[in-house]
Amino acid sequence: MLESMLEKHFSDVYNKFKLQFYRRVFELVRERDGSLSAMEAFSLEVIYMLGEPTVSQFADFLNISQSNATYKVNNLIKKGYLERQNSIVDRREYHLILSEKYYTYMNLYANYEMTVMRRVLERFPEEDVAVFDRILQVMSSELMPECKQP
Repeated sequence: MLESMLEKHFSDVYNKFKLQFYRRVFELVRERDGSLSAMEAFSLEVIYMLGEPTVSQFADFLNISQSNATYKVNNLIKKGYLERQNSIVDRREYHLILSEKYYTYMNLYANYEMTVMRRVLERFPEEDVAVFDRILQVMSSELMPECKQP
């Protein structure tokens, strides 16, 4: 019984985060100068979550060809949402850096996750928040190996 309730509640929370994210993506892809397609918006989100990946890391994570990834990246650079930065380790390699235009366009400073976390901190005692934090740490570091960041 507890297991099925846990699954239901986790699924409810996860789906609400996804719905809010999809709403934000569709708000962003409205027709206007320099607008992003849904795929471009998703690509930028992946790059954001991978934390300055190389084109190879981006391609590998999405399981797409290097040429397809390069095409996507070049379009995002042309639109001003991405920049290339040479690697300190290997000057032939470069990392994908999100531009100021990306942060302005995506309005990440006011994202929904932070709003919910603020509400959690206001609603629950510190001890409960500490347990919740530990559970999230274990979920991220141990229970989701498919989503390891490069």
